[in-house]
Amino acid sequence: MSNLVLRKDSGRICTLTLNRPETLNALNVPLFEELRGHVDTLRGQVHEVACVIITGAGKAFSAGHDLKDIQKGERPPEPHFQAKTIQALAELPQPVVACVRGHCYTGGLELALAADIIIAARSAKFGDTHSKWGLSPLWGMTQRLPRRIGLSKAKQMMFTSDIFAAEAAERMGLVDICVDDAELEQTTNDLAQRIAANSTYSNQVNKGLLGATDGMTGQAGLAYELAHSPGACFDARERVASFGKK
Repeated sequence: MSNLVLRKDSGRICTLTLNRPETLNALNVPLFEELRGHVDTLRGQVHEVACVIITGAGKAFSAGHDLKDIQKGERPPEPHFQAKTIQALAELPQPVVACVRGHCYTGGLELALAADIIIAARSAKFGDTHSKWGLSPLWGMTQRLPRRIGLSKAKQMMFTSDIFAAEAAERMGLVDICVDDAELEQTTNDLAQRIAANSTYSNQVNKGLLGATDGMTGQAGLAYELAHSPGACFDARERVASFGKK
């Protein structure tokens, strides 16, 4: 491991930090290999880790796919390795929070979109520049972006390569919470703490049901919930018994 993705655990919260600040955390194959290793480990830590934060070192979340890596002819360990890694992040049982400051462009945006919740500093800027470089999405942009902001707004972002400030991104629903830069880390940690304080089992079941029924009709989704929701978890009795007690 060359520390291209740093892991830090605090209680039951795990923070993964993209660590190529000298390139604005541009995404190359070695970084994705490290990220995949962390994600695979986290999948086996559903009891120890209640919430995952993904962020970037320095002044950016990620400027996107490393174009120099493309120029050199990148060699991932398997076809579509980057897309599969982002999908693995999205499919983690634990809730995932993206903590974004500075640039969040194209491949970086596709990575952020794998999170369940996106928190952004006012310095954050979002854009999809595939068409600027004559590229087409392979890491999930055409599916995750319109599901977050709607089809027409996704078309605007993708066709124009325009860059959107954090407050505009919040208005369109791309960002869930927008705060001053000085408050970003604390706001993210506070949210993660509130998530971690709840039942890990319930949060993981909720995430699984939401993911499985995304795109279903309401009737089909209701039927799926009735058939697949496991009901009370192992700590439900203790949590209910604590109601009304200080």
